[in-house]
Amino acid sequence: MSQDSATLTQDSATDRFSAQPGLLPTLLFGLVLVAGIAYSGQQMAIDLSAATSMEAMPYIILGVALLIALGFEFVNGFHDTANAVATVIYTNSLPPPVAVVWSGLCNLAGVLTSSGAVAFGILSLLPVELILQVGSHSGMAMVFALLIAAILWNLGTWYLGLPASSSHTLIGSIIGVGLMNQLMAPAGSATSGIDWSQASKVGYSLLLSPVIGFALSAFLLMAVRPLLAKKAHLFEAPKGNKPPPLWIRALLVVTCSGVSFAHGSNDGQKGMGLIMLILIGSVPTAYALNRAVEPSYVQTFAVASGQAMQVLDRLSSPDVTIASVDEARGNVTAFLRDHQSDDKTVPSLRRLGTEVLSNVTQYPSLAQLPSSQMPNIRNDIYLESDALRLLSKSQAIAVSSDDQKSLDTYKKSLDHATRFIPSWVKVAVALALGLGTMVGWKRIVITVGEKIGKAHLTYAQGASAELVAMTTIGLADGLGLPVSTTHVLASGVAGTMAANKSGLQWDTLRNLAMAWVLTLPVSIILSGSLFWLLRQVF
Repeated sequence: MSQDSATLTQDSATDRFSAQPGLLPTLLFGLVLVAGIAYSGQQMAIDLSAATSMEAMPYIILGVALLIALGFEFVNGFHDTANAVATVIYTNSLPPPVAVVWSGLCNLAGVLTSSGAVAFGILSLLPVELILQVGSHSGMAMVFALLIAAILWNLGTWYLGLPASSSHTLIGSIIGVGLMNQLMAPAGSATSGIDWSQASKVGYSLLLSPVIGFALSAFLLMAVRPLLAKKAHLFEAPKGNKPPPLWIRALLVVTCSGVSFAHGSNDGQKGMGLIMLILIGSVPTAYALNRAVEPSYVQTFAVASGQAMQVLDRLSSPDVTIASVDEARGNVTAFLRDHQSDDKTVPSLRRLGTEVLSNVTQYPSLAQLPSSQMPNIRNDIYLESDALRLLSKSQAIAVSSDDQKSLDTYKKSLDHATRFIPSWVKVAVALALGLGTMVGWKRIVITVGEKIGKAHLTYAQGASAELVAMTTIGLADGLGLPVSTTHVLASGVAGTMAANKSGLQWDTLRNLAMAWVLTLPVSIILSGSLFWLLRQVF
């Protein structure tokens, strides 16, 4: 055994992780946890009071589904977020208990300030008919199947200490449900299945993330080495439990905080989107539309809608007549399902848009709309918005820049009514992520810190990997793209080991690659099988 390997072995996980959380960190997180649970429960009760009377069963399904969705985020916390604290722990920048509590709080902050773009980008992968009928037996089977499949695979890889991607797992689960939905469709009926163009966009971001992490981290380490030639200790393993110099310690803590924050902002949204599907399916009268929009929304929407209707009227063929709003819905649904436009697509969008405008402007605010009408209005808004997105992307019709701006403004106004996440949902997801981080972090931390490279992680390596991960995940969040925190950071550590000529533990890398390769097919098979089974049960 080499001297580096011996040192690494002596610096055992038992010694490193023997410290217990102090009173202050434990008390701080405990207070946040209690306050968050109280706030989430109170706000949810207020929302449910707006729902029309229901039997007990939908509430039971709602409770079980929420527990499973938050369970996914809990597992995500100790599966993915552990990557963020590995570098600060193995460079002695922070004691493990402090690092874990701090990372949990940064995750919480990231979730609370997230935009929701990633959440609804993930949902756009689901079959249109299941989203529109999420409260049906098939819709609830979809939600339960993809969540349970994702949790099972995440737990399995965590138990083996493999930092597999929760993002990959969830997307594989969504694809599995879509494919099984197609296979189970009655002969002669049509189903939208998977939006492969959107799936490929998401897939590219996930496939590129480990390459970016490896290459940029290696490049950054090599770039700073000449600049810090006089500070050779930054490129050496820490001596015992001695912390790094103050400035590098501050950098490592800041980047750890940034990765944790970015992880909460990006990965936390995936659970939010699924929780919104659960809420809309279980309690549509309370969550179909955003009751909390500003009072001036209706007037603003009326202006944007009027301008868009003029654009759609100009783009419509004068020889085409849409007889009814039901015909318009059918044509728009067919366009979303088949991704094929015809001369009825634009007139149908105009007819459906006119119906939405009429329904929304009947009342001074969305909160005053009758609860019984909200699910149908939501479905019409969803169809209109998603069809506009697809029409713009397909470039099936020639639209001037001014007209496109009007359509974009109209789409944003539509989305404002349906693509929303209540604050209590963000708080609940943040708590699940943060609590998960504090409970099950050790297995993944040991893999990242000890089993990727043959030598101990140096200060410069930790800072390079964290800085690249923080930047990459933050940019992806801004673009509404899901990326894998696990892949970016683990590959970043591997990149710095290669650049530093520290050597790589190929057994670990082969296991990581195997988990990376198997995640999609296994999660597809798991979720598809569960969807089939739950369809029989429901």
